[in-house]
Order: sequence, then C-alpha cells, then structure tokens
Amino acid sequence: MIKDDKNYNIVVIEDNIGDFFLLEEYLNEKINNPLVNHFERFSEFTKIADSIDEVDIIFLDLSLPDKSGKELVEEVLKISRNIPVVVLTGLSDFSFALKAIALGASDYLLKDELNSVALYKSIVYNIERFKNIIKIKESEQLYTDLFQLSPQPIFVIDATTLTVLDVNKACEHLYDFTKEELIQQPINSVLLNNDDINFESNGTIIKQIHLKKNKEQIITEVKYNKIIQNGKEAIIMVINDITKRIEHLNEIENQNTKLKDIAWIQSHIVRAPLTNILGLINVINDTNAITDKELLTHLNNSVSELEIIINDIVNKTNNL
Repeated sequence: MIKDDKNYNIVVIEDNIGDFFLLEEYLNEKINNPLVNHFERFSEFTKIADSIDEVDIIFLDLSLPDKSGKELVEEVLKISRNIPVVVLTGLSDFSFALKAIALGASDYLLKDELNSVALYKSIVYNIERFKNIIKIKESEQLYTDLFQLSPQPIFVIDATTLTVLDVNKACEHLYDFTKEELIQQPINSVLLNNDDINFESNGTIIKQIHLKKNKEQIITEVKYNKIIQNGKEAIIMVINDITKRIEHLNEIENQNTKLKDIAWIQSHIVRAPLTNILGLINVINDTNAITDKELLTHLNNSVSELEIIINDIVNKTNNL
C-alpha cells in the first residue's frame, strides 16, 4: 500500500486515550511519518500557541476536562488562526458539530464512522481548502486596500437601483460627504445632470459636472466599468477631478487672447503715429514746406498719441 511521504504536523486535542490511539493508528496507515502532537486538555494546547504556524491541521474533541462546547471551539479557533480545525464528535454531539462549522471549524468527523481513508481525505481536503481560503482572503484584502488607498475617488453603484453601495476615502474627501451619508443614496445626489448617467459606456471616459456636499460644482472625467459584487451586477465609477485643469486651460486661453490683442496693437495702431513722425521728419528736411509752429504741433500730437498707445500696451501686459 502506497503511503503519503509528506511530513504532516498534526495536533490532536482529545482526552479519551483510546480514541487517540485509534486515530493515530489510522494516520500511520496512510502517512509514512506523521508528526502527531497529542493534548488531553485545552490548557496544554495553549502552550504551543507561539509555534502554531508550524501546524498543518488540528483535530479537536468537543468535550475536554477543562473546557468544552462553544467556548472550547471559539478559543481553539482564536489560537489556530489560519490552521484548519476539524471537530471530532460522537453521534450525540452531531447537532453541535454543525454549529461548530458555523463558528469557523473547517470540518467535522463522526468518531463512530472514522477510518483511515476518511481521516486521510479530511487532512488533504481541509489543508488544501484552507490554503485556497487564505488566498481568497488575501485577494479580497488586496482589493480592499487598492480600493480604499486609491488616490482617485471611486463609487460602487448598484446597476439596477443606481444607489451607492460603497465609496473610498478619496471619494469622501473630494465630495465632503461621509461614507455613511452616501451609502444607499441615489448616485444622482452628486450628479448635476441625471442624463449624464451612461452605464453602457463600459471603459469609456465621460466628462460630467458633479456636485459636492456644499453644492459647489466640479468638472470630472468619469470612467464606468461593470463588475459583479456579492453576486449582483454593479458599476464602478472612477472619478478624475479636472476642475483645476480646466480653469488653468481657460486662464491660458484668456492670456493668449490678451497677447493677440497686444500683438495687434503693436502691429497696427503703433504704426500710425510712427508713420506720422517719419513723415514729419521728411518735412523737416524740407524747411520751406511748413512753418516751425505747425511742425512742432504735428510732432507733439504724434508723440502724445504714441505715448498713450505704449502705456496701453504696458497696462495690458501687466494684467497678464
């Protein structure tokens, strides 16, 4: 008969020495070198709490001399953390064995029906099952961390009712609402225009006007994506607040308009008095064409006009 060569570290908490010897015999039938740690009392088991991570699986009798029932299961589960706990029970305790599963026990085995095959299957199944459970929990924790720590505000919306299911910290900060104020509220509580809702645009970025708690309007880019949450279709709305970017672009456009105005003044209006001055200079060269008084008057008018235009340019430039 082929035996499993893996080095299993197994804890058995059982005060009936006969039941323990039988279980140990079953283990030896299927596993070459099982490392079995036997404890007859809960207090003895607590001594290995610091090294519990080295254990692969725990078999627990529901009735011990120093602790039993629900309290025993809860205390063992608290110590075992991510180690599967399989309850060993008799027929009389069968109903409570099911309650132990609800408390967090991984599985239960009826002592009267126990054999080497059932015991070995329970070991392999529950160890692998718990590994997968841990991976799922780690994945869920990673999702939660990514969701909550994302710098971008995120809404999770019920695809049918359009109510808010969840929001992250960045969302609370941007809209000045608390999570409790937003949960189960319609998403249009932050949308200025309800017609902007377009859940069919999966992955498409849409520009929207949103309202903060104080009714201040912000310009946003919203990306919708469909997900399944708790078995229901939901929508993730990832928000990008572009209000400052739009304001900055508008400011640049206004400055460009003013610069164009200044350039037009320089190229058109300044040219007129300069042309007059150049003409007067030609007149000066022909002293017989005009009197000195008339010459000075025309020159003074052109210079004054030029000064006004230059001051206007300076003022426009300072206002940029």
